[in-house]
Amino acid sequence: MLLHQADQLLIGPLTTPIMQTFGLDEAQMGAVFTGALLAAGLFFPLWGFLYDRYARARLLAAAAFLWGATTWLSALAPTYPTFLITRASTGVDDASYPGLYSLIADYFGPAQRGRVYGLLQIAMPFGYLLGTVLALTLREPLGWRGVFYVTGTLGLVVAGLIALAVREPARGRTEPELAALEQLAPHRLDRRQAGAVLRQPALLGLFAQGFIGSFPWNVITYWFFRYLEAERGYSETAVLATMATAVVTLAAGYFVGGALGDWAFRRTPRGRLWVCLAGTALGAGLLALTLAVPADAPWLFGGLLALTALFVPFASPNVLSTLSDITLPEARSTVIAIQHFVEVGGAAAAPLLAGLIAVRSSLHVAILSLCLSSWLVCALFQLYTAWRLPPAVAALRRQLRERAAAEQGLPDTHPAR
Repeated sequence: MLLHQADQLLIGPLTTPIMQTFGLDEAQMGAVFTGALLAAGLFFPLWGFLYDRYARARLLAAAAFLWGATTWLSALAPTYPTFLITRASTGVDDASYPGLYSLIADYFGPAQRGRVYGLLQIAMPFGYLLGTVLALTLREPLGWRGVFYVTGTLGLVVAGLIALAVREPARGRTEPELAALEQLAPHRLDRRQAGAVLRQPALLGLFAQGFIGSFPWNVITYWFFRYLEAERGYSETAVLATMATAVVTLAAGYFVGGALGDWAFRRTPRGRLWVCLAGTALGAGLLALTLAVPADAPWLFGGLLALTALFVPFASPNVLSTLSDITLPEARSTVIAIQHFVEVGGAAAAPLLAGLIAVRSSLHVAILSLCLSSWLVCALFQLYTAWRLPPAVAALRRQLRERAAAEQGLPDTHPAR
């Protein structure tokens, strides 16, 4: 995750030299960002299906190989149309995370997943920081193409490491109801079960909040470096210092949000969603304050940006944990893939839309308007999901008890409360 995120996100700090190479404006560069997001969205359902049918560790190794190969193709692209196509192809492996999260759910039980997902996702902002360091330190001596060669090669190395070192756990092994069984019978998601799972009101609420909630992430990820350089007049050193501080607190936010979600979940099934809602509200308010800081007050701007970054990722580990809280083990890759598919489908247009607004107004207006409006709607869907969540959690626990009783040849003596 660390190295893949570095590769995926370093295009942000490389935006300016890429635009100069091909003579692009913000709208054309926004199309490059959107192309990769669209490709990822199209492949999420396929990856989810494959992960729920076949060995997840082997598929993760294949995804890492695709990461390396498609990044090399992007570096070789001679023209803007070919770069647009090759950069879009990098989205194929970006859709491979559902299998990784499904593996984690079978390594750690429900009471720990929020913290573990948060700890794992620390790799994402540090990958962003690593990508920034690579981009800003290597783009002059190697050029942006040379930076892509470096990270593409790392993808091929990671593919080999995953193939050799990552083991495949039994699906559902960490569920409390199944932990006492010496051997778990294999279960496969059939069409009838899939339909029932996907009709859950709580799951539909998570999909809806993800559709809207990913807009701010993509706007900030792809345009914030350009905003600091072009509209706040920051040098490369100032950009790196500002973003490094924000990334450290962002990384902490994943773990803090996940840990708070575990703590709240032990007290109420709605606990993880309350943590999501708090992070959304605080992140939105603090971003508005941050962008209102004048350009001649960089220390205040940097401090508020870092504080904002602490709360923005609260939802991520808690949404993943909630998906596992209401979904059967054999369906988790598919459900997580659909969640990501919905998120990418909703947010694929966000970089392009921000670019179009920036051409007509400014990146400041684009970032502020898209982020605040998206978070407001997202909070409403989080409230709806919290309302519908307890019956879904109880239903999953009942299904797992019935499964354990059936595999032991015993009646279910613990009906759902």
